[in-house]
Order: sequence, then C-alpha cells, then structure tokens
Amino acid sequence: MIGEKMRMHPYRLLPALLAVLMLAVSCSTTRVIPEGEYRLAKNAIEITNSKKFDPSSLNQYIKQQPNSTLFGWNPFMSIYNWADPDKETGMAKFLRKIGTAPVVYSPFAVESTIENIENHLEYIGYYNSKVASDIRVKGRKVAVNYLVHLGKQYPIDSLSYTLPERGTFAEDFRADLPNVGVKVGDYLSEFALEDETVRGAAHFRDLGYYDFSKNNYVFEADTISVPGKLFLDMKVNEHSRNDSEENAQPLRKFYIDSVTISHSKDLIFKDKILKDLNTIHPGMKYSESDIRTTYTRLSALKLFSSVGIEVTPTDSNLVNCAINLTQSKLQGFKANLEASTNSSGLMGISPQLSFYHKNIFHGGEWLNLSFMGNFQFMLHDPIRSNEFGVSAGLSFPKFLGLPYSFFSGPNIPRTEINLSYNYQDRPEYTRNIFSTSFGYSGILRKLSYQFYPLQLNVVQLSHMDEIFYETLSRNPFMRYAYQDHFDAGVGGTFYLSSSSEAIPSESYRYLRLTTDLSGNVIGLFKPMMKTDDEGRGLIFGIPYSQYVRAELTLGRTWMFGRGDRQAIATRLLAGAGHSYGNSSVLPFEKQFYAGGANSMRGWQARALGPGMSPMNESFIIPSQTGDMKLEANVEYRFPMFWKVEGALFVDAGNVWTFKQDDPKSKFDLDTLGDSIAMDWGLGLRVNLSFLVLRLDAAKKLHDPAVQKWLGPDDWQKKGSGAIHFGVGYPF
Repeated sequence: MIGEKMRMHPYRLLPALLAVLMLAVSCSTTRVIPEGEYRLAKNAIEITNSKKFDPSSLNQYIKQQPNSTLFGWNPFMSIYNWADPDKETGMAKFLRKIGTAPVVYSPFAVESTIENIENHLEYIGYYNSKVASDIRVKGRKVAVNYLVHLGKQYPIDSLSYTLPERGTFAEDFRADLPNVGVKVGDYLSEFALEDETVRGAAHFRDLGYYDFSKNNYVFEADTISVPGKLFLDMKVNEHSRNDSEENAQPLRKFYIDSVTISHSKDLIFKDKILKDLNTIHPGMKYSESDIRTTYTRLSALKLFSSVGIEVTPTDSNLVNCAINLTQSKLQGFKANLEASTNSSGLMGISPQLSFYHKNIFHGGEWLNLSFMGNFQFMLHDPIRSNEFGVSAGLSFPKFLGLPYSFFSGPNIPRTEINLSYNYQDRPEYTRNIFSTSFGYSGILRKLSYQFYPLQLNVVQLSHMDEIFYETLSRNPFMRYAYQDHFDAGVGGTFYLSSSSEAIPSESYRYLRLTTDLSGNVIGLFKPMMKTDDEGRGLIFGIPYSQYVRAELTLGRTWMFGRGDRQAIATRLLAGAGHSYGNSSVLPFEKQFYAGGANSMRGWQARALGPGMSPMNESFIIPSQTGDMKLEANVEYRFPMFWKVEGALFVDAGNVWTFKQDDPKSKFDLDTLGDSIAMDWGLGLRVNLSFLVLRLDAAKKLHDPAVQKWLGPDDWQKKGSGAIHFGVGYPF
C-alpha cells in the first residue's frame, strides 16, 4: 500500500490542489488584524443627484482599495491568515510570503479620498461638489460608501479671443478655429481648457512656432457682468504665463538651419539610408510632426538603443537639429522550448534556437536563422516521431521597387524574403517540405501586417508504411491529403492590438486574421498543363493545390486590482478552409488541429477530434486534423509570491471536417454541442517582465470521442489530461 502511494501520478495532484484552494475560501480573512481594527472589504460610490454620471469613473481617486477578488474570492488572503501572528519565522514566514495581507481600514484614507474626489469634480467642471462617507461595520469588516452630490455646471454663453497683433500668428489661429475644442454651449472645466492648450500648442509647433507652448494660453471667465451668464476669453500671450509681459517676444515661425546625424564609429552603416529615412532638412519650416516621424523611422531599424533628436535655436528664427544615435546589440541568439506529456505516457519536446543579425549588409537588413525540432516518444518504446526544420529570413528596411520619398508617414514597409526546409520522420511516412515566400510587412497606425504576394511550398512524401498506405487507398480524403503536391498562392497576417507592449501591463484587446489563397493564378494555365488520370493539373509531375483558408482570433484581457494585479484573459478563435478546383481536400499542413500548450490543454497537440471521432488508429503518434476549428478560452491569472503567478483556466473547442462522409467527424449544427470538447486546469508562471515561463496541468471535462462528461473519478485514469511547459502566455 505504501508503494502505491509513492507512485501517485502527478495528475492526481490537480484535484488535490483545487481542494486546497476551495478550503482557502472558507478560512477567516481577519484573523491577523490587530484588535480594534478592521479589514476594508468594499468601496462603493453613489451619485445622489444624477443618474447620467458614471460613478465608476471616480474609482481611481479612492486612496485605499480593498483586496481584489474574483466573485468575492481571494484564496491568498486566506493563506496569509493561516500564519501564526506571533511568529516571524518558519511556516508563518512562508505563508505570509506566498499569501496576500488583508487591507486594514484607514479613516485617514477616507478623508483623503473625499478631498481627492471633490478636487477632481471641480477639475472636470462640477463646482462646489460635496462628498460624504457612509461607514458600515459588520464583524471585523468595513464597507465604505462615498455619497457624491455633484456641483453646478456652467455653460459657456460667449467665447472671445485675444490674439497677438504682431506677426502672422493671429491669421494662423483663426484658420484653426474649426478645430478648437472649446465651444459656445460647452460646460466650463479646467480639464477642457487644459486639453485645448495641449492640442493647440502641438498644432502651432507643427506650423513652425518652435517655442510655443500651452503656457502661452490664458483663460478669463466672467460671471459677474451679466448675472447667470458666462463669458470666456481665450487669450494667447507672446510670453509664457510663468514670465512677465516685459519678456514678450513676437511669436514667429522657425526654419531648419543645419541637420547632423551621428552614431558610434564602431557601427558600419550606409549613411545614405539614414539620410533617406530622415524627414528633417535644411531650409524646411520647423515641424514637430517631422521630428516624430524621423524618430519613429530610425527607431524602427532596431539598431539603436536610443534615438535622440536635439533642436537648438541659433538665430532669430533658425534652429539646428542634431540626431544622435546610440548603437544597440546587433546580433545574438534566442531560445524557446515547449514540452508536454499526458497520462498515457506520450511525451513531446519542441526546442527552437534562432540567430539574428540586425545589420547584416550594413543597411539595417535583418537576418534570422532558425533551427527547430519536434520530438514525440514514449519511454521504453522504440516508436518515435522526429521533426527537424531550418529557416532563413532576410528583411530589408524599405519597400523594394519604391523610393523612400514615396512614403511620407513614420512607418516604412519592410521587404521580406524567407526560405525554409522541414523534415518529418513519422512511423507512417517521411515528409519533406520546401517553402519560400516574398512579401512586405509594416504598421498602419495600430494595425501590423505581413502580406505575401508569393508563397510557395513543395511537399514530397516517401517511405510510406504499407499498412498506412492501405488505409489511404480505402479513404480518398486521406489519400489526397497525404500525397506530393505543389502549393503556390498569396497570403497574409493582419494584427490589430490596443497595446504595443510585448507583455501588456494594462487591459487590452486584439484581433488577428490570417488568410491563404492558393492555386488561382496557376489554375489559369491548367489547359496548357499535363493532367493525371483524375484530371488534375500537374507541375513537374506534381498536382498543384487549390484552396482558400482563413483564421480569425479575437482576444481580450482585463487587468484589475492594485498592487496584486490580477487578470481575466479570454480568446475566441474560428478558422476554416475550403478546397476546390484542382484539389478535393486541404493539404495536410494547412489543416487545423487542436490540443497542445496554446490550445486545448487537456489534450496533446493533434490528439483531439475531428468532431466525435475516436483516435485514428492509422497513426501511431496522434495526427487528428480537420477543415474547420472553433475554440474559446478563459483564464484567471493571479499573483502568488515573488515573480510567480497562478492561473485557473477552462478551454472549449474542437476541429471538424467538411467533406468526409463520416458523420462523427463532419461539422453539423445538430450535433455541435455533443462534439465540443472541454477541459480545465491550473497553471504556474514565472513572470520575468521580458519573459514568461509557463507550466499548465489540465484535465478533460468533456471528451467528444467517448461522449462523456468526466469527473474526479475519471481524472485518475489513463488519458484523462496533459501537462504542458511553454514560454509566454498561451494567449
């Protein structure tokens, strides 16, 4: 019996960990709070005289926030309270380290919050607002309700402008009047006035007024001349509000006198490219937009750790511009590793090593060499699946065929050329894939894109297992998927995100669309081609593929809580492919699969589906694929201790076929609910800011292959889940 306990499978720890977390929910959260003090359990804001004002907009001005929870649950606060308050070492110290201390209610924070909210309301135009607090005590917990009575708003009845009489500024100001953000009828607020000074100052600096700033604006409000009326005068001075009128100088436009570009002598770089990317030239009118454009273009080269642009006035209306570039690390290596195992003993390891050089031909060209592997095996079993790949990518900092002058904005498209070779040695067959592509990548505002007008793949299979070959001969859909083919077409990836950070620290959302269209142009020449017995056009004796494929991903992550940041991350994914013309089925490498470290984590990669189909016995190593994929993921992320984070997640989805006759694998709305797979799991992550290391353990909740909902008893059985190691968040 002792021996059996010692051999407890790691998957059995998952329900045990969940039990520990559930126990934490029921534990006291006030045990360690000193006598006479209370835990802050809740804040609320109530607007007493308006239903239109959103009270949540005032939450950020509350000085003391309670511990963040999910549906009232914060297990780590309970864990902190397990610690003996009279001990500072041993287990007590450990529990405090991994737990979260309860927030002790502070009356001083309440008073400070009241002052904060009143000041903010006046700033946004609610004058003489009043805020009171309603403190409610229940046991050792306190709930604070802030009662807000909004002050009076004053609409602007008349708006006048006092402008400098010297120079051309008054003329430029009047030309900009349609864009002025303060208008008659608007409510007066310091916020609106400040916002307009920032906008206006940036606009006039773009027109050449180099030394103009928001401090040149002064506003005078008159509520006395006519009772009940508000007259606002917007005044532009020839001096900063911090200076006296004696220092006034005419507002004048500046022009570029000289431009210098300097960088380390150790950096060998074609200076002509720097000059072409630069949009600041002698004789031009000074423009802050040109400064930003040049900064963005030079930063996009990724050759410089810093891009400094210093503008210095030299004469009455001339400025010198000095662009100073600090060299960054030009080359290096990157490594990535994913690993997984399931309770049946199948293991998978996917290492990747990349070498990069950001200035290979001394003109900002990026070279990337990548070596990858994918190895699946079972211990004490000679059967293996091995995959090796090598790829080379070269990216030029321009749109080949067009001069830099063709692009006026801050973002210049890059030209990309890629070559790759992939070798797969499976028990059923050996496959070689040769690929190349030519295209462009760039950014349009927040939209990143990669567009390839030429994508070419040549796939060759050999050493096919006799039993597997016989299976293919009985299944035409599988036979067409596992044959030599020639794939040429266009494709692209389009990515839109509200955050530009590699690991976002605030709430964000994103959209990713990938598309492939293959065989249409080649199909125009089919009458001139040789054909096989089935009428398919051949190129070098190989049939070409013809299909359309698209995949759309929508993601959103909500960050909440202060200090101990938590997050709820969600993702929806839908993809489908359709073969036609010269093809009766999608090429295997273009088919969809589910499972793995970033998909349905209760299954290993390619081990789920299609639909309600059982595992295809033709494959010794799983290779379940389909023409369509649907998936939804929800993950709750929470801090634990140091840089370690925890996660609780649920995945749902599957892949399906369109053309196969098997009703179990085919997509059908009538059986969609039964064919959706589900899993749940727990994860550990080490967040190093620049890198996230991840370990996820998942259990199946619903397995379409056996048409069964799985519970704790099933989670002890073979094939009930999987463990994955990866780099980065799964989505």
